[in-house]
Amino acid sequence: MFATPLFAQSVKLTAAEISTLLTGNTAVGVWEGAKYRQLFNEDGSTIYAKEGGRFLLGEWRIDASRDEYQSIWAGDVEWEGWYVMEYLGTYFWVSKRTPPTPFKMLEGQRLSMPKD
Repeated sequence: MFATPLFAQSVKLTAAEISTLLTGNTAVGVWEGAKYRQLFNEDGSTIYAKEGGRFLLGEWRIDASRDEYQSIWAGDVEWEGWYVMEYLGTYFWVSKRTPPTPFKMLEGQRLSMPKD
C-alpha cells in the first residue's frame, strides 16, 4: 500500500465566509512595513489603526458577485477590493496591485496595540 502525500492548497473564501470572518472582528498584520489593526464594525464602518497612533476611518462591504472584501477611505473616489485567501491557517489579502499579504484575526474589538 502506498501513502499519498497531502498537499495543502490555498482556499479563496466566499462572500459569506469573508463576512463571518470580518464582521465585528479585528484584523492584525503588517502593511507596507508598519504594524496595523483594522476593526470591521457590523454597521459597515471600519477603523484602521497604524502603529504609532494614526487612525483612519472608512467603510467596508462584501461584494457577493465577486467574493471579495471592499473598502473606501476618506478622499477615495472608488471602492477597492481584495480577495481573502486562507493557507495553512493563515489568512491573506490578495489584489491585482499588491502581493499576498498575511494577517490574523482577533475576535471582537481589539484595536489597542500591545506594549513591546
